[in-house]
Amino acid sequence: MQKNDYLFIIKSFLGWRLLLFLVLFFAFKYVPLQKDFLGGGLFNYLSNPHLWALANFDGEHYLSIAQNGYLPLTYAFFPVYPYLIKLFAETFGHTLINYLFSGLLFSHLFLACALVGFYKLALIDYKKNLVRAALLILLFFPTSFYFAGVYTESLFLLLAVWAFYFMRKGNFLASGFFIAVASATKVIGILMIPALLIEFYLKSKKSFNWRDVLGLLISPLGLIYYMLYLHNAGQSPIEFFQAQTLVGETRQTSFVMLPQVIYRYIFKILPNLNYSYFPGMFSGWMEFIVSISFLTISVLSFLRIRLGYAVFLLLGFLAPTITGSFSSMPRYVLILFPAYLVMAGFIGKSRLWKFVYLGISFILLSISLALFSRGYWIS
Repeated sequence: MQKNDYLFIIKSFLGWRLLLFLVLFFAFKYVPLQKDFLGGGLFNYLSNPHLWALANFDGEHYLSIAQNGYLPLTYAFFPVYPYLIKLFAETFGHTLINYLFSGLLFSHLFLACALVGFYKLALIDYKKNLVRAALLILLFFPTSFYFAGVYTESLFLLLAVWAFYFMRKGNFLASGFFIAVASATKVIGILMIPALLIEFYLKSKKSFNWRDVLGLLISPLGLIYYMLYLHNAGQSPIEFFQAQTLVGETRQTSFVMLPQVIYRYIFKILPNLNYSYFPGMFSGWMEFIVSISFLTISVLSFLRIRLGYAVFLLLGFLAPTITGSFSSMPRYVLILFPAYLVMAGFIGKSRLWKFVYLGISFILLSISLALFSRGYWIS
């Protein structure tokens, strides 16, 4: 990477963050406040919404785990991110605002490092104009504001792109370490292991190194650690999956096949949305449209990108659907970075199509952030 590449990343990052700030400015003026699930509670939120709005909904759980440890109903949230918040915040004191600052600081730093990793990884296979298009598509994705919030998305993206980068460079020990940490950050971290095995097989046909095998062995340790922690805490080792049913009645603890989920949305969920209530209608349709779009991209990826990337993308898309719902899918797919390479391959070579896509995506991003920041469920 050259100096102008780093400048492009910095400008894109700062421009994206400025646009988010402007959207928040207008949202606080014109979007009515929904008073539940606000970051830090209503009093803290009203005192400084620009900070606390980015900790709405699940952000409250991550702050609570960082400050108080795991409590009942919080086991769906994996430990690495809240532990890092705790580690930094407690050097300045145990006040909730310190945990908030720690979470926001880490999320922004993680995203910056993730963008560098994504750029370097993409340059291995693609020309610079397509790589830059992919980075912009990522930043302007309708739920990309989660990267700036007290959420795990920035950290996981960082771990994923660098795991694949070291994978592509043949450093399987480093890749295995990043996957291990990722699997204790989000459960889908474990879904990078098939890609690791594919790359290991391709390399082993040319040369074999026992250190590479060690990388394979350590890759699932993060998830194993958290499952053992849950067992020792008197919970089911898969409590993180069972707890998903708490987020809404559309989720189930039994596995549901994807065609059944699509059927439910077309014939049951979408026709019964309250179309007089814009936030609910908007989130319901975005769940469905994003899910069908990523299903299509996941299938096409096997013809467009490297096999390991395509396998991770497809598994990462399918995993959340087994609970029988597309709820939260616009956020879950955010970190599936191979999709942005596929999308860039279709629109990155045309200024017109890139402009149209980014324009539409930014409108959806603005609406999503405006609603989320005022306490409305998005994903």
